Amino acid sequence: MRSEREMMQLFMDFASNDERIRLVTLEGSRTNKNIPRDAYQDYDISYFVTEMDRFKQDDRWLDVFGKRLMMQKPEDMELLPPELGNWFSYLLLFEDGNKLDLTLIPVEEVQDYFANSDGLVQVLLDKDARVPQEVIANDSRYWVKKPTAREFDDCCNEFWMVSTYVVKGLARKEILFAIDHLHEVARPNLLRMMAWQIGAEQGYTFSVGKNYKFIDRYLPTEDWEALLSTYAQNGYGEMWQSLFACQELFRTYSKAVADSLGYAYPDYDEAITKYTSTIYQSLTE
Repeated sequence: MRSEREMMQLFMDFASNDERIRLVTLEGSRTNKNIPRDAYQDYDISYFVTEMDRFKQDDRWLDVFGKRLMMQKPEDMELLPPELGNWFSYLLLFEDGNKLDLTLIPVEEVQDYFANSDGLVQVLLDKDARVPQEVIANDSRYWVKKPTAREFDDCCNEFWMVSTYVVKGLARKEILFAIDHLHEVARPNLLRMMAWQIGAEQGYTFSVGKNYKFIDRYLPTEDWEALLSTYAQNGYGEMWQSLFACQELFRTYSKAVADSLGYAYPDYDEAITKYTSTIYQSLTE
């Protein structure tokens, strides 16, 4: 696998030698000092360009970056509608395992880019001095944030209401329906609540990572193992136990958040827990 130094030199040499590329930025985890370096990190590079259409006409210019296993062009797909407006991106996986997410941005949109940046940006090349101030990458936008009383209640409301959809799916023997609601809505709200409690205990000055990938660093071993158990979903028995574990964890963490922040704990927890238990018992008798 080519080294980080080799890859970055490749991106910079190409940009330096092409007059159509006026500004180069690096985004994402490689700018974040709090993320450990490893061989699986993408290179998130943006080229701010003139003559955008010329780049898009022919993909052969991308060959300079290496032999590809696969390429995706999200803004050139019909099944998944584009989301980047005038921007155009290339997701490239190379034969040596390196991965490049390269975005072309019209040079006229420099100000909009920085205005909407998530903060994890490093300027690598600025041929025209278009960025007047020093840019220092930071991940503060991803730090755990203290919830308002309304946000706390909304999270509780969503979790317990969606739990009833999981129950309904299991009762009807519609396991994919149940799995989808547990995975897409209920558990994400559990993870959100757990992150809030971690923040209440340790301060709101850090991130638990994209998709909560670092949350295990802050959880007691037994809670981490209980959380992992909620991913068992290859049968109805396993799904019921996953739901029960989610509910128990959510109850524990939401009560802790309520106590820490002085928020009212909702009474429908008890009602939905009884509802869940009643239907489960009726199916297992």
